[in-house]
Amino acid sequence: MTIRVLLADDQALLRSAFRVLVDSEPDMEVVGEASDGAEAVRLTRDERADVVLMDIRMPGTDGLTATRLITADPGLAHVRVVMLTTFEVDEYVVQSLRAGASGFLGKGAEPEELLNAIRIAAGGEALLSPAATKGLIAKFLAQGDGSDEQRDPARAERLDALTGREREVLVQVAGGHSNDEIAERLEVSPLTVKTHVNRAMAKLGARDRAQLVVIAYESGLVRPRVD
Repeated sequence: MTIRVLLADDQALLRSAFRVLVDSEPDMEVVGEASDGAEAVRLTRDERADVVLMDIRMPGTDGLTATRLITADPGLAHVRVVMLTTFEVDEYVVQSLRAGASGFLGKGAEPEELLNAIRIAAGGEALLSPAATKGLIAKFLAQGDGSDEQRDPARAERLDALTGREREVLVQVAGGHSNDEIAERLEVSPLTVKTHVNRAMAKLGARDRAQLVVIAYESGLVRPRVD
């Protein structure tokens, strides 16, 4: 299956570079280019994109707003958004993940990293750069005072639907661990871990692992810590 990729960035030169890179791969193709968020949303629908590489800062409708519009549309439930940021630490990245983005990638990433990110996002199974994304979320959430008031009560209540094992797995996911690593830590099979992850996602209304990480921190299940 060919992965249909949409490029959303206000810099034409950067879009051209991404197009050449993506189109050089036999398993993916660029189906459209957008210079702002509104155009990105429209082309995502029209071109039936699988993965959107979305710049955070764009004129008019920015990438954050566009991501919310895409992830809120039931007809685009299969679409995965990967946020592109100039800086590895960007205050908008956390907001993007909360809005439904599957992860983030720095614009300075190596070509293979970008291509791998597209494939991972299209697979819908793994969070991009789990440890890095987890650390980023922790850093921004830690800007609060760490008190119980920082928790989201609604998120915390939804955790009641999880079994004890599903909570354990959620904690591990928030720690940036892969299914194989979690399986080794909990002494179960990777397939069992995947089943628990999928059930937790369904119960918590999470699109993917990125959303699980956010929920784990916002609910207070995992406490932010910055080394």
